Amino acid sequence: MLAALTFNTAENLPIGLLELISEGLRVSVSAVGLLVTGYGVTVAVASVPLAHVTRAVPRRHVLTGLLAALVVSSLVAALAASYWLLLVARLLTALAQALFWAVMGPVAMGLFAPDIRGRVVGALSVAGSLALVVGVPAGTWLGRQSDWRVPLAMPAALGLVSLVTIAVLLPTSRPEEEPAAYGTGPDVRRFGTVLAAGALSATGAFAGYTYVVKFLHDVSGFPPNTVSVLFVTFGLARLAGVSITGTLLDRFPRAALTTAVATQAVGMLGLYAAGTEPVAAVVFLVLTGGALGPVFMTTQNEMLHCAPGRTDIALAANSGAYNAGIAAGAALGGLVLPLADVRGTLLAGGLVTVGACTVLLGGRLLPGSVEE
Repeated sequence: MLAALTFNTAENLPIGLLELISEGLRVSVSAVGLLVTGYGVTVAVASVPLAHVTRAVPRRHVLTGLLAALVVSSLVAALAASYWLLLVARLLTALAQALFWAVMGPVAMGLFAPDIRGRVVGALSVAGSLALVVGVPAGTWLGRQSDWRVPLAMPAALGLVSLVTIAVLLPTSRPEEEPAAYGTGPDVRRFGTVLAAGALSATGAFAGYTYVVKFLHDVSGFPPNTVSVLFVTFGLARLAGVSITGTLLDRFPRAALTTAVATQAVGMLGLYAAGTEPVAAVVFLVLTGGALGPVFMTTQNEMLHCAPGRTDIALAANSGAYNAGIAAGAALGGLVLPLADVRGTLLAGGLVTVGACTVLLGGRLLPGSVEE
């Protein structure tokens, strides 16, 4: 959980430090923004190849190596004297994270009985969601109180704690012999359905989420200070959604995924349709936030069930597809924004999310589909 929190915090830290890094390295804010975009693209591209290359290496060794890379890259980022060195450090962290999410799931699940693994996925997802609620805000505050380099070094300390803990306590075994190395109910068609739905959901979510601050200010009419509070509320709703969904995953794995995607669609389309009313905007913002975390969590959980081969490869594919969706969503929102203003980004995102719902429902209606 600490490692999940640390990786997600490291991924998103530049969002809160954009201006500070821009001033410190004398580069544009958009160039600093590429530190986040490049990170996501790297995770999307590298997840499956890295999982394949390391498929025979004991997971304890892989995880300690990934955490060592996180520690080193965080220190290099904090000490970087140029933008390009900072970018290289960020891409090294991204490569480590690309493999971390593929390996971490089967290792953690394998330590627990199959009937409670959904709760374990939930616990790990709660830790990851805390990055946006606690990690990034804390790093932003620390950067404003001191220097942008201080928060960028913070993941090194947390990663070192995780590294030592895993190196000392995690058992060493062959990857293919671990209890959660293979899906409990391999299903190629279900695997493809979940992969497509997850990618579409991410595309829809980030087409609108990328511009939600602008939406709340320009369309809903909230002043800047209130927008900041609402952004925190969005993060808390995401944390609550993950916590609640985690308790239900073991009983309703498929229904949990469909419900999360449908809730996201309602939230985004509700913001588009009624976002000019402040109260309605808050309600639909909370719905959208409450669905954003659970969508990825439930697709990860599905991979542990329907993976047609090794679960680490399936989880890597899911992480890669989701991150590709994030990049595509941000690009889609950027294309829509000048054509249909900021409300259009929520409409486009909502419609793409409806497409994800259609994929999931279509998968259930196909001959031979197993209903929950």
